[in-house]
Amino acid sequence: MKKHIAFFFMLILSAGICGAQDSLQQDIPVHDPVMTRQDGIYYLFATGNGISCWSSKDMKNWKKEKPVFSAPPAWAVQAVPGFKGHIWAPDIFYFNGLYHLYYSISTFGKNRSCIGLATNKTLHPASPDYQWTDHGKIIESVPGRDEWNAIDPNLVLDENQQPWLTFGSFWNGLKLVKLSDNAQEIAQYPQRWYTIASAPQHQPGDEPAATNKAIEAPFIFKKGNYYYLFASYDYCCKAEKSTYKMRVGRSEQLTGPYLDKDQKPMTKGGGSLILEGDTQWYGVGHNAVCTFDGKDFLIFHGYDASDKGRSKLRIEELTWDTSNWPSVKSK
Repeated sequence: MKKHIAFFFMLILSAGICGAQDSLQQDIPVHDPVMTRQDGIYYLFATGNGISCWSSKDMKNWKKEKPVFSAPPAWAVQAVPGFKGHIWAPDIFYFNGLYHLYYSISTFGKNRSCIGLATNKTLHPASPDYQWTDHGKIIESVPGRDEWNAIDPNLVLDENQQPWLTFGSFWNGLKLVKLSDNAQEIAQYPQRWYTIASAPQHQPGDEPAATNKAIEAPFIFKKGNYYYLFASYDYCCKAEKSTYKMRVGRSEQLTGPYLDKDQKPMTKGGGSLILEGDTQWYGVGHNAVCTFDGKDFLIFHGYDASDKGRSKLRIEELTWDTSNWPSVKSK
């Protein structure tokens, strides 16, 4: 009898282990990923209904967590006609004892958009302190008033640890604005908006209707004496027709000017190529840069040529040359 009980217990345990393994995926479908780490657990946030969230212990095997929002924020539904809860391009940053999650509210091809903010004491869902507090709208863009698009936020600190927010997509390019000390609103004095990159080669037929060609997803990463501005160019979201690629420039000042390797300003269409599509990936882009255990990683999505152009998570280590320019580390 004891043997039967022991065998039955082993079956239950094995089923539990298999179930846990089945909940982990290596090839996860994401758009616009950003990552951080708390207590040895990696957390990834991405575009999705309510903001998609995944966790991992090794950056390889991922567990799907509950979305940040169980229902669309009421303010966002009112602010952006046509918004139904599919939230774009989040950014996560630990600041002043809180995790700040900036996110994008919009509809495709329109610049009636908003950037919102939610905060949390912890990213561990099992913690009693786990609760997202939504602070609502931080920045908005209005058609006919603004020639920029309030999506794709990224928080960055200047040399005085003052928070700034960079953002933007299409129209007249990527913007940068100073935030208040608590990073929850635009700093009122002085309030100045900087254009840090654009792609001013507009051709008839470009989409969406915009002043410039495709540029979006700014991410600023400080290393050594430079601020590095990563941005995505050309077209995402078209499966096998995606032409997405990532470029970079740098500046000794947060507000720019950002220049590429040839000293061409990113406001004039400059940007040195980091990575583009190939026979395995139709297009790659919308990156974040993270440092874990002394290594820098490029976090982004690519359109998998072996899977009908579906968008997948990619993580590549960055290396730096003798002139302090980044590139994807060769495998």
